[in-house]
Order: sequence, then structure tokens, then C-alpha cells
Amino acid sequence: MALAFASIYIIWGSTYLAIRFSIETIPPFLMAAARFLIGGALFYAWARLRGARRPSLVNWKSAGAVGLLLLFGGNGGVVWAEQTVPSGLVAVLVATVPLWIVLIESLRGERPTKGVLAGIAIGFGGMILLVGQAGFSAAGSNIIGELIVIGATLSWATGSLYSRKAKLPASSQLSTSMQMLVAGVVFIVASFATNEWSGFNPFNVSVSSALSVVYLTVFGSLIALTAYLWLLRTTTPARVSTYAYINPVVAVVLGWEFDSETVSPATILSAAIIISSVVIINTFRTAKTARKASVPTQLVKGQFRLSRSGKLRFHEPRARRYFDWLILQLDGRPSVHQGGLVVS
Repeated sequence: MALAFASIYIIWGSTYLAIRFSIETIPPFLMAAARFLIGGALFYAWARLRGARRPSLVNWKSAGAVGLLLLFGGNGGVVWAEQTVPSGLVAVLVATVPLWIVLIESLRGERPTKGVLAGIAIGFGGMILLVGQAGFSAAGSNIIGELIVIGATLSWATGSLYSRKAKLPASSQLSTSMQMLVAGVVFIVASFATNEWSGFNPFNVSVSSALSVVYLTVFGSLIALTAYLWLLRTTTPARVSTYAYINPVVAVVLGWEFDSETVSPATILSAAIIISSVVIINTFRTAKTARKASVPTQLVKGQFRLSRSGKLRFHEPRARRYFDWLILQLDGRPSVHQGGLVVS
């Protein structure tokens, strides 16, 4: 699990600069299409050769939905926006993904604590500060591109949560390849729809752009994305979203060092506010989980019975909450039991 977290921390932090270099001489949607179609085809073949079962139609539908949300909506928005928005600034905005995850979970019935609400308010304050400087940013950013990135983060958060319940193949490699293939096809359609091919000459593609596409395909897609999807299925979304602490720092430093991107005091302040808000959110969410665990185990004994239909019926609400928490720790996923109680 440590290697998987290292992949999404470091590799994804560097992909923002790689995207910037790749779209210097390749249209954004065409670049993304090539990246995901090539990577998806290679990964699909490799997964099948390793014994992964042939996916069903239901698997393809679920993988397609996740691919549209994560890759086309999430990554596609980032790729398009980096035409005008510095890579480091994009990474700072993407750090708001945990805020969206908490908001979406609250809409699904999980009531956030006061501490979490405070973290959300602080995070969106940092986002407003960052976007507010777009009109006079020395880095050459624009507010439309930044708003596109914000929409992309919402799409990524939605896809991350949906993937936990989606009927995906058991093989994470096969699932990843299917999502890339579906997204790649959609990117091709988007490329034609936006007339990107007009005036594009493949012989004018620079070496740095070509190498960046290779890096994005192998490291950004095959390695880091697989690690991300695997983590989503083995731990909680809040823990996975901690990559937001590291990615902006890596991206800002690399953009400043290798692409001469301007790092203004407002950008640094906004990044500090946003990252602090994510720390606050995860801290209070962890504390809430710990409080759920404080229910004594003896409360469970004698407080439930098995009905004729095979469902557990609890006599004591606290025992039911403890039972749900225990199942979550063992299985790593939210569970629904008698009474519709959901723990996440």
C-alpha cells in the first residue's frame, strides 16, 4: 500500500508539468486520446494475458461511466485548461477534490461534523482567493481556465465515489484499461468536434512533447492510475484523497524550476489555505471514525437476532452502529445492514 500511495503522491505531482510540455505541439484532446487509447490497449492485453476474465456488458457500462467521470471529465478538463493556466496553479485547484468528496457524501446522507464544515469553508475560501487573482496574475492565467479545472475536480470526486460501488471487473488492471479505452474514444470524438485536426502536422511534434506523452501513458496512466483505483477499493476515499497534500507542492516546484512559471505570494497563500483545509477535514473525519469505535464490544452481545429472512435485527441502536463500524474496518467499504444504516 505504501508504494501505491507513493505513486499517486509523486508521479501525479509531476504529470501536471508533463501535460504542459505535451500540449505545446499536440492539441490537448488529441494528446489525451493517444495517451489513453495506447495505454488502454496495452494494459487490456496484458491483463487478459495474465488471466483476467473477459468483462461483461455490465462491466463495460460501469467502467465507461467511471472513465467518463475520472478521465474525460476530470483529466480532460485539466488538459484543456493547461493551455492557459500554469501547471502548478492547476495542481493547487485540483487539491480541492477532498472538499467535493465530503460535500457529495453529505448529500448522500453522511452528516459532516462542525470541524469538517469549517475545513470546507476554509478550503473554498482559498479557492476563491486563488481564482480571484486570475484577472491580474503575472503567471498569465485566466479565470475561464480555472473554472474549467474546478469543474474537473467535481467530476473526479464524483467518479472516485461512484467507482467504489460500480460493478467493475475484479482485476484492477483490466478495469483501468477499460476506462482508458472508453475515455480515449470520447477524446477522439471531442478532438474532431473541436476541429483540433485542422492545421495539425505530426512532423511538427517536438521531442519534449512526444516524451511527455510516453511518460503520461506509462507512469501517469498505467502505474499511478492503477494504484489510485486499487486504493479506492481497499481503503476509504478520505485517505486516498491525501495525495492532495503532496501533488500541489511537487507540481509548483517543478513548474517553477523547469518551465519558469511565476509563483506569486497569493498562489502560495492560497495553496497553504487549501492544503490546510484538507488536513482539517481529514483530521475531523478520522476523529469521527474513532468515536464510532468507542462503543464497547459488550454492547453487541445479546443485542441482535437473526430473522427468518436471514437479516440481522438489532435491539440496541448503539450496537448496530458498532457492528456497522466493525464491518467497515474488516471489509474496507461502506456497508448497508438492516435499517439502512450506512457507515463510510
